[in-house]
Amino acid sequence: MKRRVLLAVLAACGQAWSSPVGPALDRPAVSARAPSHAVLLGAARAANRWVAVGERGLVLTSDDRGQSWRQSQVPVSVTLTAVAFSGAQRGYATGHGGTVLGSSDGGLTWTRLLDGRGIALMVREAAGRSGDESRRKAAERMVADGPDKPLLDLVVSSPTEAFVVGAYGLALATSDGGKTWSLASERLDNPKGLHLYAVRRRDQLIVIAGEQGMLLRSENGGRSFRRLAAPYQGSFFTLELPSATDIVTAGMRGNVWRSTDAGANWHQLPAPGPAAITGSSLQPDGSFILASQAGQLIAGTGTSLEALKLAPLPPLTSILPVPGGQMLALSVQGVHVLPSVAASGNPK
Repeated sequence: MKRRVLLAVLAACGQAWSSPVGPALDRPAVSARAPSHAVLLGAARAANRWVAVGERGLVLTSDDRGQSWRQSQVPVSVTLTAVAFSGAQRGYATGHGGTVLGSSDGGLTWTRLLDGRGIALMVREAAGRSGDESRRKAAERMVADGPDKPLLDLVVSSPTEAFVVGAYGLALATSDGGKTWSLASERLDNPKGLHLYAVRRRDQLIVIAGEQGMLLRSENGGRSFRRLAAPYQGSFFTLELPSATDIVTAGMRGNVWRSTDAGANWHQLPAPGPAAITGSSLQPDGSFILASQAGQLIAGTGTSLEALKLAPLPPLTSILPVPGGQMLALSVQGVHVLPSVAASGNPK
């Protein structure tokens, strides 16, 4: 079976999830010969350090603005999908097999905080408390399946607080640095267990985007959510929150939608092509950049989108603005440090 790496891209192609990853949860990541050219899926800044994560448990760090990269010590070899930091030291990463990792040294070393085995037991315990027989049977199947459910994105609001989302409607939260977790899935209006691909936070506002137009909004830090009326029934793979009432979400077939009234109404932003939008980031001025499966970077303002004039890139997975106006783009062929972007949305 082909290796499934970028879940958003593969979902856009109609492919399935990866095969069981149980053994990889207990096998440390091996040293890669050319890690900066591997499949990488998520990036974050830990103060002045850049951190990227990807296939086979790869975590890379750079202290020289992407000129060189070193591989971190990681206790798992499952594919890692996203990473986020609170300050220079404390970070979290998510991945296949229900994996959540934690770092307290700026991403140089990592420990396993949670995996799909623990999540399945949490789901079974919650199902038992509910008294719902169908829910109990589904939870027993999840335990029997083993740790095959990937976590896909996260937000970190403090060194001890993280909120993660993933496939089959999984959502979990910690407020004590990953020592204990609560099953946030129970707070979501998601009876079909649709996949949750992306989550963003702005102060107490949290928005989740996912499969079949799934959009969920919390205004109290994730204690409760309400479902938003979807403008589109395809999957959304990413989103951004330019302001407390402004939401931009994007996904399959180049669909990009924006709401300026907290999700009550939406308008579509015509994209320069039909390729799936697989990543995004906010610029310091409130504009946003989208990354596509076709290797395009697309700049967005309030009402329009414009493809950046760059040399051809491989299929992109993530984009991260870095100091000096540059961008760190991740792809199926590794890292790309791109030139500064002018106000027009094109490189200087």
